[in-house]
Amino acid sequence: MILYPAIDLKDGACVRLVRGAMESATVFSDDPAAQARAFAAAGAEWLHVVDLNGAIKGRPVNGTAVRAIVAAVGMPVQLGGGIRDAATIERWLASGVTRVILGTVAVRDPELVRRTCREHPGRIVVGIDARGGQVLVQGWTEASTIGAVELARRFEDAGVAAVIHTNIDHDGAMLGPDVAGTAALARAVGLPVIASGGVRNLADLDALKAEDVIAGVVVGRALYDGTLDLRAAIARLAA
Repeated sequence: MILYPAIDLKDGACVRLVRGAMESATVFSDDPAAQARAFAAAGAEWLHVVDLNGAIKGRPVNGTAVRAIVAAVGMPVQLGGGIRDAATIERWLASGVTRVILGTVAVRDPELVRRTCREHPGRIVVGIDARGGQVLVQGWTEASTIGAVELARRFEDAGVAAVIHTNIDHDGAMLGPDVAGTAALARAVGLPVIASGGVRNLADLDALKAEDVIAGVVVGRALYDGTLDLRAAIARLAA
């Protein structure tokens, strides 16, 4: 399993939210590039970056911070938030972002996802953010009519690099990850599935790894709050 340390960007700062509520933001750093370097120094292989403002606005907002992160580290970066059209996908991939995460557009324009998968093999990730099994869009502010498994199955043959499954009720809440839900999704589709939301400690990582079907895990608040040491976490998943 690959561990993806998360950098969530709001108004240019590195923050964490509770269940996606923007008013719950806790600022952990006003220098996202420095935070990226710290994760790199601790041995991270990837970074998971989200433009929170962009997710709600429907267009990139924290571009300056994203570009600073990409320039600061030599590791691959996957980016989500406000990426809703082909031109934005092209710009981010050309600017050094390794993979883009498509969430809202995966619901609203699945053909765009399929086309960009063909044009950029291995560089498109589908983000599935769900509450009670139903997918939410537009920065988690709007409900869709599609379920998480159904959405993932739409892209089984599209060539997506991975699916990131976030249980919104667990995200940032330090309740533990949705191990059962993520594993069930991974077993239902023939795609690499990355868990996101709720990881607190090494025991949570052990529970995800034990399922033996989950390809990776995004970790945010636990790293910032200090309940999980990044070096120890990477070593645990590599064992």
